This record gives sequence, structure tokens and C-alpha cells, in this order.
Amino acid sequence: MQLSNEEEDYNLSLSKFESMLKTNKVLFFDSEEFEEIILHYLDIGKANLAKKALKLALDQHPKSTGLKLVQVEMLVYDDKLDIAEKLLNELYAIEPNNEEIYIQKANICSKRDQHEKAVELLKIALQYTDDYADVYNLIGMEYLFMDNLELAKDSFIKCLEEDLEDQSALYNVVYCFEFLDQNQEAIVYLNEYINRNPYSEIAWHQLGRLHHGVKEYEAAIRAFDYATLIDDEFLGAFMEKAKAYERLKKYNEAIESYNRTIELDDATSYALLRIGKCYEKLGNLAKAIQYYNQTVHEDPLLDKGWIAITDFHLRQKNYQKALFFVNKALAIDNQNRLYWKRYATINKQMNFFEEAEFGFRKAVEFGDYALDTWLYWVDILQFLGEFETAIQTLLQATEYFPEENEIEYRLAGLYFMIQDNTKAKFHLSNGLRLNFDNYILIEDLFPVVWTKKTVKNYIEKHRK
Repeated sequence: MQLSNEEEDYNLSLSKFESMLKTNKVLFFDSEEFEEIILHYLDIGKANLAKKALKLALDQHPKSTGLKLVQVEMLVYDDKLDIAEKLLNELYAIEPNNEEIYIQKANICSKRDQHEKAVELLKIALQYTDDYADVYNLIGMEYLFMDNLELAKDSFIKCLEEDLEDQSALYNVVYCFEFLDQNQEAIVYLNEYINRNPYSEIAWHQLGRLHHGVKEYEAAIRAFDYATLIDDEFLGAFMEKAKAYERLKKYNEAIESYNRTIELDDATSYALLRIGKCYEKLGNLAKAIQYYNQTVHEDPLLDKGWIAITDFHLRQKNYQKALFFVNKALAIDNQNRLYWKRYATINKQMNFFEEAEFGFRKAVEFGDYALDTWLYWVDILQFLGEFETAIQTLLQATEYFPEENEIEYRLAGLYFMIQDNTKAKFHLSNGLRLNFDNYILIEDLFPVVWTKKTVKNYIEKHRK
């Protein structure tokens, strides 16, 4: 790759400076060379070298405003805001038209959470700067800090009008549009932007994401295609394209796109999992299970991988294998509610009711408050004859589902079972009020209760 003259000079300055540090000889650099050297070290996080360079620079050029502004930047970096501000005021007295002074003052205000004041200072900087794009970008960031997304968006758009290639501004514009729920407006804006800058793979990628967000999958794929034509190693675009193909049930194309991401980078558990899902949808079960196995091998902590394998065997009604994999998953993470629910479901299918009850209890303990989890758990408790525990569990469930007829009918049945007729009738009338037709739950779940004439009469009375 051919370096420009500027880059060659810059590299020479850098190596000259580093050899000087090794030999302890003091060499001369002009002030701009020093500025570049210092900012280089700051950019790569070597603050100590930056400070060394700054000290030498100020010894050689004590009156350089540019170096003093770099000094301000370093003071701000070290949170020495008061000293930085004092130095800025001295510089302001000498050069009131230097835009960098206003930018650094704004930077200090921003650090102190005075974002409106920072915007005012940056607007003054606009009057003196040649680099409008940079200042508009900074104004946009201040508006983001103030949660004023509309004004932030306008600033980033102005920044892009000055500098089409500013990628961070492009990402920020799209972020603002999305945050404001203006997806269609964002699509219009990106199309206009692409007319001016058709080879921006970032813009095509963002356009694809937005089309995907509004379920326009064909248009999304077209945009991702352009992004990957411009940059044939654009991992994110291949990944998003694969997802869009999946949405369109074009599983072979999706697999091809996921495979491209694996060629470009190490296989991710996400891509392996999705390829497995695509093969399962295509009915190629051997390939599906091969990829699911690879997924958990690649990332044993990814719960979606274990769940995919377990559910695969569940769908095949191969309960022994499903149980084997869910037990392996629980050995890695025994506080995962998704694993416990599957553990319970599989044991229930195999008629291991004690284990199933334990599984549902654990699922709820670790935060699974879905209605069906409570109901499965209670029905097993009832089957095991643990009526009191079943009642307590249902009362706990009513905190999450205060008006749920399925809970009320079960409470009624259980209270009838333990001969507490007053509470039983209270919950039965609640159930009948919430959903009359569901009284057949009593017949299904509590045949002993259903045979009682008083219960049937009570239901008939409500029918009227």
C-alpha cells in the first residue's frame, strides 16, 4: 500500500521521537509534529508517553497555542477541569477567534453536565471553524446527552451534509430516527443519502436493517446484497441477510449466508444454531442435530443451544435423549428457568411426577411466572394428592394473575376436595363470573367433585 507524503512524514516523526526516548538525546520537532505525536499516544491509550511528549514540546515551544490546547485536552482527560479552564481563559485573551478554545470550553461544560451551555459554545465555534462537520457532530452528541433526539438528529444530518463519509454521524442519525420510531422517515433519508454516496456499505447495511425492522424482507435482502457487493467481508450484512432469508422461509439461502459468516470469522454459536434450525425446517434432521451439537460444543453457556437440542428430541418424542441433554445443561447452569421448565415437561411426559413437580417448582423459583407453568405444577401437586400445597401455590399465582378463571376453577375444586365448601363456592362463583363455559374444568380435573349434586346445582343457578 502506497503511503502519502503526509503519512510518511508522520511515521518518520514518530520513529524519530521514539528513538530519542531510547537514547536520551534531545532532538528538535516543530510544534505541529509534537501535536500529532501527543494525540497519537492519547488515541492508543498511552497517556504517560503523551505527557512526556507534551513536556518536551512545551519546553521547545512555550508560546504555541496549539500545544497549549493539547495540554488542555490532557487536563480534561485527567479530570483536572479547573486548571484546564484557567488555561483556556488565558488562551482566550490571546486568541478569541480560535474555534478550538470554544470546543474545549464546551468539552469542560459537557463533563460538568452543563450540556446546554456546551451547545451555546459549540455554536460560537461554528462561526470560526473550517471543520463544520466536526462541530455539528459534537453538537449532536450534546443533544443526545440531553435526550433531545430531534435536535440531535438535525445536527448529525448537518454534519453529513458537510462530510458524507462521517460514519459515526451516519450511525447516530439512524439511531435517532429509530429511537423516535421514525423508521419510514429513516428509510427515505438513507435512500437520499445513498443517491449522494452510493458506495457506502454502512448506509446500505443500515437501510437493510430498517427494512427488516418494518418486515420488508425482500427490500432488506436487496440492501444487504449491495452492502456485501461493496465489501465482500462485511460480516454483519451477511448475518442480517441470513436472518431476512429465514423470515422468508428461504432456508437454503439463509444457510449459505450464515456459512459465509463462518468463513469470514470463527464460527459463532449463534450462526451454528441458526443453521441447525434451518436444516430442521428443511426436514434434514441429521444435519440439524449435527449443528445443534456443534453449537453447545462452541458455547456451553448459550442456553439457546441446549434448548434447541432438548426441544429437537422432545419433538421426536425421544424423551430419554431430551432428558439427557437437559440434565447436561442443568449441570452447567442450575438456575436457568428455561432448563427447569423443560426438565419438568420431559419428566411429566415420562410419568415421573415427583421429578416433574420439582422441576416446575424450580422454574418458578428462578423467575418463570408464565401461567401454564403454574397450572402444570398445580395439576401435578393435585395428582400427587398434595392439595394444601397446590392451594398455596395457586394463591401465590393469583398475585400475578388476579382475574384468571383457570386458577379460580382449580382453587374451587381443591377447596371442595378438602371439604372447605365456603371458600370453594367463593372461587367457583369467581370462575363462573370470569368465564362461565370453562366450568368443564371441574369435570375434567376433579371428577369426584363433579359428581356432587350441590356443585352442579350451584353452576346451574349461575347459568340463569
